[in-house]
Amino acid sequence: MNVLSDYRASIDNIDAALIHLLAERFRCTKAVGMLKAEHGLPPADPAREQQQIARLRQLAKDAHLDPDFAEKFLNFVVREVIRHHEQIAASNGGSKTGC
Repeated sequence: MNVLSDYRASIDNIDAALIHLLAERFRCTKAVGMLKAEHGLPPADPAREQQQIARLRQLAKDAHLDPDFAEKFLNFVVREVIRHHEQIAASNGGSKTGC
């Protein structure tokens, strides 16, 4: 059972890294949302989203991960980013923050 514990410890470390990476991603997308609000740009950018989906699907294939899963994951993240951008726009841009 030591092997199982080792795998679980690795999974726990990977999960922690994922959370920290997502937090960093959201710091950057918050900065993007503020820039969009300052310049009167819409919260969503469908063309960019489609580029990201295609890029992540290819990355998933290269990593032997199900591209459909990667797309669903990205869509979930993008919906949350757009929600944040809408909140920022509603509050007139908020304070400036970089990533």
